[in-house]
Amino acid sequence: MIRTHRLVLRQWRQTDRDRFAKMNADPKVMEFFPSTLTRQESDVVFDRIQQHFQEHGFGMWAVEIPQEAVFIGFIGLAVPRFNAHFTPCVEIGWRLASEYWGHGYATEGAAAVLNYGFQELGLQEIVSFTSKINHRSQLVMERIGMKHCETEDFDHPALPTSHPLARHVLCRKSASRGQRP
Repeated sequence: MIRTHRLVLRQWRQTDRDRFAKMNADPKVMEFFPSTLTRQESDVVFDRIQQHFQEHGFGMWAVEIPQEAVFIGFIGLAVPRFNAHFTPCVEIGWRLASEYWGHGYATEGAAAVLNYGFQELGLQEIVSFTSKINHRSQLVMERIGMKHCETEDFDHPALPTSHPLARHVLCRKSASRGQRP
């Protein structure tokens, strides 16, 4: 469990499945993904997140706001399942229900996850990537001190190169750069 000023990042509960599926079915939340997810597809992702924790000891934590909301999305670390010029690696990622956007929760939680990755897991580098047109996530990356290098941008291997979401930016942060104050 990771605690921040306003958030708790915790293990998933079976009761999170419904809220997770609702979030994944929201076109606004899934704008920079190829499509929204059906309940069955969302359950597969839920199970994959659980499996990642078992295999790696870390993963995408469920996020709650104590005394306000029991599930608002996820923030965490993952090992990408595809091959690219920067893999193998550990990535940081997030997805929050749209009603919780604009409050700094992604930035707050992601900063805490970076600290956890560097201090508790001893990682030397953490990456993050998103579609080139997903400016909101790129702003979070910038706010948590990740550095973008245009020469490392790539076409996501799960999408055809002609797809509007195919081109991705890659950002990096290394332990040697220290932590955000």
